[in-house]
Amino acid sequence: MQNNQDRKVIMDESAMTRAIARISYEILERNKGAESLCFIGVLSRGAYLAKRISDKLGELEGVAPETGILDITDYRDDGRSSRGEDRTDIPFDVRDKRVVIVDDVIFTGRSARAAMDAVTKRGRPRSIQLAALVDRGHRELPIRPDYVGKNVPTSRDEAVRVMVREIDGNDMVVILEREERQ
Repeated sequence: MQNNQDRKVIMDESAMTRAIARISYEILERNKGAESLCFIGVLSRGAYLAKRISDKLGELEGVAPETGILDITDYRDDGRSSRGEDRTDIPFDVRDKRVVIVDDVIFTGRSARAAMDAVTKRGRPRSIQLAALVDRGHRELPIRPDYVGKNVPTSRDEAVRVMVREIDGNDMVVILEREERQ
């Protein structure tokens, strides 16, 4: 990032922790427990958020639901390709499970659509639910997350960046001006 003054912190570490806890409780309530639940995190930051939610459910229910990692690159509709480097790691069968796809930010809905395509290619889940730490609006597809940590109205000229300690060294969510986008 070029200039810290060009970014606005919208969630700090404690706000992220609270949002993850809230999402976890909402998932338990809606699904009446954790039975048959599994979490699939969209690379890269969604994977870490999925693990945190699963761990929180483990604290609450005694057993953490299975967690996988999903690389959606080959399912995107923008022409990007992984060139054979699929980093997906889903070590369980999704058939007849209640799959919760976890992503850091939902924007146009295209990544969520790609994730659903990738999951259903592996089998037919009982249901697919979507959790996002941040919903910034601007949908291009009729997709809405079931669980949201924070709704953040943004302009199309801004970017929302989620940082997780596992990759970035700290937990926070910032809004960046167009010049700073990565």
